[in-house]
Amino acid sequence: MRRRGRRRRGKAANEVNVTPLLDVVFIMLIFFVMTASFIKEAAIDLGRFDAPLSTAAANVENKSIFISIGADDRVWINRRAITLAALRPNLEKLRADNQSARVIVMTEPHSTTGTLVHVIDIARLTGIEEVLIAGG
Repeated sequence: MRRRGRRRRGKAANEVNVTPLLDVVFIMLIFFVMTASFIKEAAIDLGRFDAPLSTAAANVENKSIFISIGADDRVWINRRAITLAALRPNLEKLRADNQSARVIVMTEPHSTTGTLVHVIDIARLTGIEEVLIAGG
């Protein structure tokens, strides 16, 4: 008697076809590469003032406007306390005296970022291109 229903299956029946899996993986790879190339992080371009104290302090002093932000968000410009409303006129006057002046903003650790950004915005509005941050 012949057995009907049972056929001997060959080696091909036991293998898994991975071609569709590889196709899906390559399509996903292409998708992620294409979308990742268009992502751009929004950031503020700032410099960091890391000059050693032994450098020519007179040159830095003459070409720089120092703004300090305290822990209580009080603002000082060249060691003189001012309000945020008075910052722009003071910066415009100092820039008129020295066109190549740069601003160095020194912050205390507990000052808020909002005040720092506001000071940087005011400095950029007055036409000062080089704004550096010296963290405290």
